[in-house]
Amino acid sequence: MNMELSRRGFLAGAGAGVAGTTLGAFGFGDVEAAHAASIRPFKLANTAEARNTCTYCSVACGIILYSKGDLKKGEKAEIIHIEGDADHPTNRGTLCPKGSALLDVVHSKTRTLYPQIRKAGSDKFERVSWEQALDRIARLMKDDRDRNLVLKNADGVTVNRWTTTGFLAASATTNETAWATYKVVRSTGMVVFDNQARV
Repeated sequence: MNMELSRRGFLAGAGAGVAGTTLGAFGFGDVEAAHAASIRPFKLANTAEARNTCTYCSVACGIILYSKGDLKKGEKAEIIHIEGDADHPTNRGTLCPKGSALLDVVHSKTRTLYPQIRKAGSDKFERVSWEQALDRIARLMKDDRDRNLVLKNADGVTVNRWTTTGFLAASATTNETAWATYKVVRSTGMVVFDNQARV
């Protein structure tokens, strides 16, 4: 078959092809949406979705955790995928490299899952219950505050300062949680107060 193609016809056809390919590459076509729609339900089929906050820095990016396993049926839920929350106003679905590696943190064999204490003179940590750990922390804080609270300064002005214990707060929290933490810590008289964003 002999087909003649003029230079003008060739350029018009090539231009239309390039324009169509460019529009598709920039996401103006339905191909990408159809492709993503066909993959996403398959990857995350039968998973439970939970929203949370990334635990790394002070930006507090929103994340979505996907887990398999129905707790109502007695199955153990296991997180299989973590991604940025597109509805979150801070990160709009994006995650930094550390946030993108959260799944590795969750499944790390060295991750601490329960409280432990190392008694004086011991070379190993012992597992304790949450109740024991919280009671011990509260007792040690109360004893230290009772011994070291400065009620008045040298001029006799009431200051109620507790300078021998400090508090390090998490910065990846909501404003409401941060406000409540600040009020509780300051109400004890603690002067040394910081958060992980500055560490």
